[in-house]
Amino acid sequence: MKTLETFLLSCLLNSLWQVPLVVAVGWAAALMVRRMGPEAEHRVWASGLMLAGILPVASGLPWEWIRIPLAWSIAHPYGEARVSVVMGPGTGLGAVPLPSALLAGVAAAYALLSAWFAARFLWRWWRLLAVCSDAQEAVLSGEAALFWNQCRSRFGADEVSLASSPRVFGPVTLGVRHKLILLPTGMLEAVTLDDLRAVLAHEFAHIRRQDFLTNLIYECLALPVTYHPVFRIARRRMMETREMICDQMAAAAIEGRNQYARSLLRLARRLSGNRPATTHYAIGISDANTFERRIMKLTEKRTEVRGVLRVAGIGACIAFGAATCMSALALRVGVSGLAGDHDTKPNGPVNVAPGVMQAQKISGPNPVYPPDAKKARIQGTVVLEAVIGADGTVEHLTVTSGPSALQQSSLDAVRQWTYKPFLLNSEPVEVKTTINVIYTLAK
Repeated sequence: MKTLETFLLSCLLNSLWQVPLVVAVGWAAALMVRRMGPEAEHRVWASGLMLAGILPVASGLPWEWIRIPLAWSIAHPYGEARVSVVMGPGTGLGAVPLPSALLAGVAAAYALLSAWFAARFLWRWWRLLAVCSDAQEAVLSGEAALFWNQCRSRFGADEVSLASSPRVFGPVTLGVRHKLILLPTGMLEAVTLDDLRAVLAHEFAHIRRQDFLTNLIYECLALPVTYHPVFRIARRRMMETREMICDQMAAAAIEGRNQYARSLLRLARRLSGNRPATTHYAIGISDANTFERRIMKLTEKRTEVRGVLRVAGIGACIAFGAATCMSALALRVGVSGLAGDHDTKPNGPVNVAPGVMQAQKISGPNPVYPPDAKKARIQGTVVLEAVIGADGTVEHLTVTSGPSALQQSSLDAVRQWTYKPFLLNSEPVEVKTTINVIYTLAK
């Protein structure tokens, strides 16, 4: 039970700052690639959407390897020889000591909130199945039927059906295997052929991109952070850029960007009085509610970004994304003080985060680079597991990995270290931690 509460609290605490971080980086990256077109911008926001959902969950996992590449980046690579030390089990900001009852209550509230979002997701899915079951098949004729067959061929979509329902208020595309384009009842008779062609082309573009399936995946990944208001910005931007991509694909299908833009405006006026689709994974022409930018994107003069600028923009986005992931995981917040943690004295050593142990150290020499290892150009990381007694002395020290030529130097130095006693519930306790000694040579 404690493990589950700790995991839930870690997800909640880390999502509070990681989601805004991801969205801010995504915003900067999207501005960098905007000239490349909506597809590049959409990839940025889709990646940000997934990272915003994954990072808080990943922060609750014991990813001990994170500290090693981070420590390598801290160590200076150009000196003659350098030894750096990183301590702790890998939660960069340490543990958050709070009353156990408060933490248990927050964990329960977060679990209930996430369960509510999951239940709402399943309820919407059930409603979609109900809409599909009572939809009436729609029959096209003449030029509309000819254009339907052209779209099936152009977008590579054979298993597609067309139906109408009074329970939808705008065109939507449903289905994972067998696709269904669903129109409001009476829409076929109410719109012109040009506008119908725009609707069908737009929905076939969604089918080509498998947007219904990808949105289901996004919604599942986003459940832990759906509560976050900043997360909705990333989702809104992802939806907006997705619609712009489909607009471009649809305009190419009807061979006229201006004609498609006029149809889009007429459809927007027609649908503006209807209730909007409330299901984020029901793809429709009116989902994004960003017609102004969509129309401007359709009618503006396109400037293709190629060559070095394109490669540089993509490379910068990848670098920003990797740096964001590493920083978010390395600086993740840990949690202690759950029910029962402070009521009894622990039976064994307590795991303590690196920032805490770094501050607890009082004295002790730094490891010395062995001359023989330096001459042989041996470098690497020696990982030590240490048990620090209640009095602050190193009681037990073992090597878990690292070059054998460097291990004795690490052991000789760390054995001499002393710490301030670590207090838990005002009582000094034994502490278990890991110490990484990084040996680097000039390149």
